[in-house]
Amino acid sequence: MLPTPWRYLRSSEGDREYLALLTFLPLKRLWRAPWLLMQALRVIRQLEHSPGLVAYSLSTELSKGHFWTLSVWEGEPALQAFVHAAPHANTMRSLAPHMGQTRFVRWVIRGSQLPVAWDEALAR
Repeated sequence: MLPTPWRYLRSSEGDREYLALLTFLPLKRLWRAPWLLMQALRVIRQLEHSPGLVAYSLSTELSKGHFWTLSVWEGEPALQAFVHAAPHANTMRSLAPHMGQTRFVRWVIRGSQLPVAWDEALAR
């Protein structure tokens, strides 16, 4: 796995609770990886302007076509606004037929626990 450094868009408060989200996105066929990466660039631009996003990191095992996202949100409403907005919503619809079994794990963390360690997140 090759995670990116954490990208912070907002500062966090040490004793405040936040929503952490880990996603696993496996491609059915490796040859689709360049296409997924192009789509991901649009979604990353969306992330950079998403109200309520505190921080995020991305990771991949490109040789297996496995992709992960790890993000921290101010709460569920902010996450849902991102999920249902373009380009994320359109990208997920177009990717769905090319994905294996995706997984999503949510949990509550305190600002003092940032950044989330990848090994801790994957253990969930």
